[in-house]
Amino acid sequence: MIDDSRAIVLANARPAPVPLVPEIEVYQSPDFVALWERLCRAAPVGVPAPPPPYWATAWAGGQALARYLLDRPEIVRGRRVLDFGAGSGVVAIAAARAGAAAVIATDIDPVACAALELNVQHNVARGALAPTASIEVVAGDWIGRELPAIDVVLGGDVLYEGPMAARLTPWLRALAGQGIEVLIADPGRNYRPESGCSRLEVIAVPCEPAIESADVGETQILQLHSS
Repeated sequence: MIDDSRAIVLANARPAPVPLVPEIEVYQSPDFVALWERLCRAAPVGVPAPPPPYWATAWAGGQALARYLLDRPEIVRGRRVLDFGAGSGVVAIAAARAGAAAVIATDIDPVACAALELNVQHNVARGALAPTASIEVVAGDWIGRELPAIDVVLGGDVLYEGPMAARLTPWLRALAGQGIEVLIADPGRNYRPESGCSRLEVIAVPCEPAIESADVGETQILQLHSS
């Protein structure tokens, strides 16, 4: 499966700078929608359609949170970080570049995990990430799990649909209640928390009009609290 997932990434995407975080390059597809349609057509008969290839584009939330960390490295420097719903890994790579002691990047999509590993390797090769940077890629659903020793949980644009937000938000609040710092980015989704959070910054992010219906969008960086 890992080899198959890597093949999907390599066949459909190429490394390119992240618009708001040009220090980092990740594998991206020039047309997210066309790629998703192509992957669905290629799925064998009787096999469920693949999930959207969220790994193939630099989403506004991830860009904003990565920029926030690189501009304020003290937030993660020397700390143990979990990047939840990591996608292409822009946030995880930014955290490692900012000096995090260790980063776990997790995503439920095995193709995203393959893309993330390729992106880490690519940024190490181009000197944008130290070879000693600690980024562990772990596939699976982490909601509700007891975490290893973690100081900061990061989520770039993870509250994008109702069922996901309903499962994720209570877990994140529980983590905040344990003393873990929880930072999420919200580019104006309908399911963001309306209370129990602090707005740390608003960042203007270049967007793909076909996806976000705008050339530039405002993304909030929020710290989530236990209540």
